[in-house]
Amino acid sequence: MLEEMFEMPLEQLGFTLPSRRRSTAGSPTTSDSTVDARLPSEKAGVTGRPDKLPDDAGTRLRFAVLGPVRIWRGERARAALSPQEQALMCVLLLRQGRTATAEELVDAVWGETPPPEVIAGLRTYAFRLRRKLGPGVLVSEAGGYALRAGPKALDLEVCEERQAQAKHARAGGALSEARRLLCMALGLWDGQPLAGVPGPYAQAQRSRLEEWRLALLEARLELDLELGLHTEMVSELTALTAEHPLRERLRSMLMLALYRSGRQAEALGVYTDTRRLLADELGVDPDPELAQLHQRILHADPTLILQEHPSDVEAAHLSIPRPAQLPAGPADFTGRASAVNTLRARLLNAQGTVMAVFAVRGLGGVGKTALAVHVAHVVREHFPDGQLFVDLLGQSSRTADPTAVLGVFLRALGIPSSDLPEGLHERAALYRSTLANRRVLVVLDNAHDTRQVRPLLPGAPGCATLITSRTSMVGLDGVHLIDLDTMDPSEALALFTRIIGEERAATEPDSCREAVAACGYLPLAIRIAAARLASRPNWSVTMLTSRLADTQHRLQELRAGDLEVQTSFEFGYAQLEPAQARAFRLLALTYGPDISLAAAAATLDMDTRETEHLLEALVDTSLLNSTVPGRYRYHDLVRLYGRACADRDELKESRTAARSRLLDFYLASAAHAYAMGRPKDRLVDHLAPTHHLGQHFPDVGTALDWLFTEADCLLACAQQAAESSDKSAVCRAADLLLVTRDLAESGARSSQYVTAAQSVQKAAHIAGDTRAKSRAHLTLALLFPHAMGQEQADNEASLASDLATTIGDLTAACHASNMRGVIAIYQRRFEDAEGYFRDALHGFQTDGNLSGVASALCNLSRVRAATGHAESAIELATRGFNLWSSLGSVWRVGNARFALGIALHQAERHAEALHEFLEALAIFRDNRQRLWEGSTHARLAEVYLASDRPTEAAAHAEQALSMRSLGDKLRRGTILNLLGLALEKLGQIDRAHACWREALKMNLEKDQKEEIRARLQSREDA
Repeated sequence: MLEEMFEMPLEQLGFTLPSRRRSTAGSPTTSDSTVDARLPSEKAGVTGRPDKLPDDAGTRLRFAVLGPVRIWRGERARAALSPQEQALMCVLLLRQGRTATAEELVDAVWGETPPPEVIAGLRTYAFRLRRKLGPGVLVSEAGGYALRAGPKALDLEVCEERQAQAKHARAGGALSEARRLLCMALGLWDGQPLAGVPGPYAQAQRSRLEEWRLALLEARLELDLELGLHTEMVSELTALTAEHPLRERLRSMLMLALYRSGRQAEALGVYTDTRRLLADELGVDPDPELAQLHQRILHADPTLILQEHPSDVEAAHLSIPRPAQLPAGPADFTGRASAVNTLRARLLNAQGTVMAVFAVRGLGGVGKTALAVHVAHVVREHFPDGQLFVDLLGQSSRTADPTAVLGVFLRALGIPSSDLPEGLHERAALYRSTLANRRVLVVLDNAHDTRQVRPLLPGAPGCATLITSRTSMVGLDGVHLIDLDTMDPSEALALFTRIIGEERAATEPDSCREAVAACGYLPLAIRIAAARLASRPNWSVTMLTSRLADTQHRLQELRAGDLEVQTSFEFGYAQLEPAQARAFRLLALTYGPDISLAAAAATLDMDTRETEHLLEALVDTSLLNSTVPGRYRYHDLVRLYGRACADRDELKESRTAARSRLLDFYLASAAHAYAMGRPKDRLVDHLAPTHHLGQHFPDVGTALDWLFTEADCLLACAQQAAESSDKSAVCRAADLLLVTRDLAESGARSSQYVTAAQSVQKAAHIAGDTRAKSRAHLTLALLFPHAMGQEQADNEASLASDLATTIGDLTAACHASNMRGVIAIYQRRFEDAEGYFRDALHGFQTDGNLSGVASALCNLSRVRAATGHAESAIELATRGFNLWSSLGSVWRVGNARFALGIALHQAERHAEALHEFLEALAIFRDNRQRLWEGSTHARLAEVYLASDRPTEAAAHAEQALSMRSLGDKLRRGTILNLLGLALEKLGQIDRAHACWREALKMNLEKDQKEEIRARLQSREDA
C-alpha cells in the first residue's frame, strides 16, 4: 500500500525488509539475480521471452518508439510514462533484450550531469515501470536491467522485418509487393521518433531513426517511379524537398517525376533552384548524377521514359522421343509468357515426386490448345519416354470414348492390339502399369468433364498430364488450375502483326490496334481476321476495321476457311439446359460491362439463389466470367453471339420486358442510394414509378460503394433505354441520371455520363416527352464545370427550367435554378446568381425539400463572400451546415464546410477557414468526390499562402493539379498561379516561372493574365 501511495520501493522509504522481499524491489543488486535464475541463459532481444511468461505480460504487450514512447496491452494503451521513464524505456527497448548496466543507463538518461542519488532515482523509475508492465517483463540481472517481451512486440522490429521482406521482394522482381511492404513499414511511424524523450541517448537515436525513415521513404519513392506512379508522387516530393532542401536524391526523383508527367520546364527549374541553393548554402555544385539527369532531361533523353519489357519466352527444344504424338506447335505462337513460365516451372518441379495434373480452362477460341501444345513442346525433352496427345471432342455432340482413347494410347506405348483388354477399367489398369517407371507427358485436349478424363490419368510419379477444357476440372484430385483469359492488347497486336507482316502493320498502326480490339483480344478471332487480311492484299487494315465495326455482322466477318468464331461458341451453347440458355440470351441484351447477381435476378425475374445457380453453370462452361464474387461478365464476342441467340430464340416482348426490368431495378436502387446521401431531398418522391423495389442498403457507405461499383452499368442502362423502342423507358432513364448525379459531381466517368445524357435528351425530344426533356437538359447542366463549358451549361439549365416550369415540375425547376446560380458565380454575374439561388430557395421551401434548402443557403453564402459580405456569408453557410447536419447528411456536410471555409477566408479568419477546408477534404475523400477534393486542395493552397505557409500551399496545389477530374482550364490556370507563388516563396524561382508560363496557356481572366505577365516581367528585370 505504501509503495503504491509513494510510487517507490519501501527500502527507499526507510524500511528494512527481509531478503526475500527485497529481491523484487527493482534494484539491480545481487539479490535480484536470484529472481531471474529461472530465465533462460540465452537472451533473444525484445522478442525473447522467459520459459514461462504470464499471458497478460510479454505475449500481449506492445511497445512503440517510432513516435512517442508508448506501451499497449492488447489494444489498450497503458498509463502514460513520465519523461525519465520514457528515457529509461527508450534505452532498454533499443537494446532489444540485451542487459544495460546501471552506469550505462545513467549515462544514457542523464548524460554527464546526473542528479544526486541517481542510482536511487534509477531504481524508482524501474520500480514504476515494473508496476506498469507487469511481472516478468522488466528483469534485473548482472547489475543492470533488460526487457523481455513477446515476439514482434516492438514497432521498430516489425519495421525492420518489413524492410527486409521488401528488399527480398524487390530482388525477386515483385515491385508492387515490395512497395506494399515499405508502405506498411512507413505506416508504423507516428511523427517524430522518440518524441519528447529527454537525454543524450534518445537524441542520438532520434537522429538515426529519422535518417532511417527518410531512407525507407526514398526506397518507396524509387519503387513509385519504377511502377509508373510519377504523376501521383509529385506533390509528396514537392513537400519533401521543401522540408529537406539539401537532400539531392529527393530533388533527383522530383525532376524525373516531373519530366515523366510532361512537365519538363518545371523539372529543369528544380535543377536550377538546387544548384543555386547548394552554391549559396554549401558552396558546392550538384553531384554528378543530378547534373547528368539535368542534361538528359534537357535533351529529352527517351530512355528516361518508363519502359516495359515483356518476359522472354523459353525456346522450344528439338529432341522428339517416342511416342511423339504432339501436333506441331503454332508457328506464330505469341505472348502468354506468364502462363507458359508457370506451367513449365510446375511441370518440371513436379518430376519424380508426384503425378502432376494441370488443367487450363477458358473460353472457346482463347488459345488453350495452342498454349498446351506450345508448353508441351517446351518441356518434352524432360519427358524422354514420350508424349501422348488426344482431342477428346469435349464440345461435340459425340465426345471421345475413354475406352477407345486408352486403346490408342496403349498401342502407341507398344502394346499389341491383340493384348488389349475390352473393358474401361482393365485398359486403365494396363495403361497405368505400362507407364510405371516411365516419364511421359499426356496432353488431353478439349476435355468434356472429369468423368471423361479420370481414366486417362497416369499413376506414375514421373508422368504429367496437361488438360484443356471449357469446364472446370476441380473434381480431379491434386489438379493445378489455370484460367486462361484473352490476350492483353500488346500480345494481341503482336500476333496480328506476325500474321499480316510487319511492313503492312507499320503503315496503319492505329487501325491494327482497332482491329484486335474489335476481336475482343480473342486469339481465334485475331487469327481469322488477320488471315482474311493476309489473303486479300488489296484490302487495307482500315477496310477490315470498318467491317468489324458493325457489331450486327461482326461474327459473320470472323470466318476464314474452316475457322469460325461463332461455331466455337455454338458448341457450348448447344449443351446448355433450357433455363441456362434463356439466362445466357437475356443477360447478353444488357449494355453494361458486367452485371451483379442482384441485377441479373431482376432481369431474369427470378430469385437470387436460382439465378446464381444458373450463372455459375454458365461460368463453368466458360460462357461467362466471374473474376469477382457476385459479378459476371461476357467476352465481347460471346455477348454478340448471345444477342444473336436472343434475336433468334426470344420474342420481342420478352426482350423488351427483360431490359425494362433491369432499368426498373437500377432506378429504384439508385433512388435508395440517393435518398441515403441526401436525406429529406424530395427528388426521390417525384420519380417515374417502377415495378421493382430495388436494392436496399444498410448504411450510406454501402450505398456509396454500390453506386460507384455500378457506375458503368447504370450509365450504360440509361444509354440503352434511350435507344429503346419502349417510349416509357426514356422518362425513367432521365430520372436514373438525376439520382446518379453524384457520379457527375465527383468527376467520375464524365464522358459516359455526357454520352448517356445526350442520348436521353435526343430520345426525349423524339418521344415528345416534356418532362423527360426537362430532366435530360438538367442532367447535362449538372456536368458543369468538369465536362461542359459555362455558356452551354447555362443554356441547358435555362431550357430545363423553362420546360419544368411549363409542366409544373417544381423539383426540376428548383434544381435548374440552383445550377444556373452556380454557373453565374463562375461567370462573375453575382447579382444574377443571387436571384437564381433565391428562386431555388423559395421553391425548395415550398416543396418541403430541406436538403435543397441547405444547398441553396450554402450557394448564397458563396455569392455573399464573393461580393465582400463576409459576415453574411458566414451566417448563411452556418445555417446550411446546421440544416444538413440535422438531416444526417454525410458528404453534403462537406459542401457546407467548403462554403463556410470560403466565407471565413474572405473574413481573413484563416485558421478557422483551414479547419473547415480540412474537415471538408476528409469528407470528400471518404465519399470519393474527386472534383470536390481537388477544389478543396486548391482552396487550402490559397489559405496556406495567405497564412505565409508556402510549403503546405505548394503541397496542396500539387494535389489539386494531380486530380485529373479537376475541371476546366480556368481552374487549372488558377492553381498553377498559386503553385508558382508558393514555389517563389520557397526560393524555387525557375520552377515558379515555369508554372506561371504554363498558367498563361489556360483560360484565365484577362486581369489574372496581366498580373502574371507583369510578375514574370518584374522578376526577369530583377
